[in-house]
Amino acid sequence: MKPMPPHLEIHDDRFATLVHPVSTLDVIAEGFTWTEGPVWCGDHDCLLFSDIPSQRIMRWSDTEGLSVYREGSGFNNGNTRDTQGRLVGCRHGARDVVRTEADGSLRVLADRFQGKRLNSPNDVVVSSDGAVWFTDPTYGILSNFEGRRRPPEQSARNVFRLSPDGDLGAVVTDFVQPNGLCFSPDEKTLYISESGSSHDASVPSVIRRFAVDGGTLRDEGVFAEIDRGLPDGMRCDVMGNLWSSAADGVHCFDPEGGLLGKILVPRVVSNLCFGGRDGHRMFITATSHVYRVFVDVHGAEPWTRGRG
Repeated sequence: MKPMPPHLEIHDDRFATLVHPVSTLDVIAEGFTWTEGPVWCGDHDCLLFSDIPSQRIMRWSDTEGLSVYREGSGFNNGNTRDTQGRLVGCRHGARDVVRTEADGSLRVLADRFQGKRLNSPNDVVVSSDGAVWFTDPTYGILSNFEGRRRPPEQSARNVFRLSPDGDLGAVVTDFVQPNGLCFSPDEKTLYISESGSSHDASVPSVIRRFAVDGGTLRDEGVFAEIDRGLPDGMRCDVMGNLWSSAADGVHCFDPEGGLLGKILVPRVVSNLCFGGRDGHRMFITATSHVYRVFVDVHGAEPWTRGRG
């Protein structure tokens, strides 16, 4: 096996088939306050990502470079796309989940549960049936840095499912601070990160695994533990490997939870996504920067594919 470059840490030989030994970790954008929510739009050949404290969603492409996609984003954090390709985002400021319609207008999908305002929706995924799943920790109401300081109205930090019919239900209620989430390629498993150690060192920095049964979840325990910092955003590839953010970079786990290796990043990683024109790039949001690295596997979400 060829030696790994400095930005790669190998724990299993299989990792060398996922991130090529001659790959490089490149900075494609910098100078932000706190980057998050990367989402690749293969039909437009561009990356969107949030700069939460600056209340902007940024756009980047190989051909056009960096531009502002949306000003006054309301402390938008996590982003995804729905089954029709529409952008779905979580806003800390308004404490809601919104969808960008074809004409550019915003439609609020969820902002209250049982008559009370949500905490601050953080990250979001959409399943193939059109249901919207999102986490609702309190990060956006703890300070004025990435939201507005407010007392919570919800009694818990829940994980929610918004059905295609518009019914909102709490599917997991026992997290300290639920954060990133993603489905396995077959959508039979939902992974959710526990980031409560951000404010309580006694909370384990783990990724939990849940079996999906229609609109309900069955707890299957801890999938993996992050040994540096805490898990935040994450994605699955088409082989079922889970790639999670961490303090020292991106950690890659096989479908059984074994650590395959790490992409080491010099800044704390918040999130990541697959994309690029050929679908073989990973985009990593890390504090004030956005990085790109070649990966020899596609992401599980269909909209991460490029134009070919």
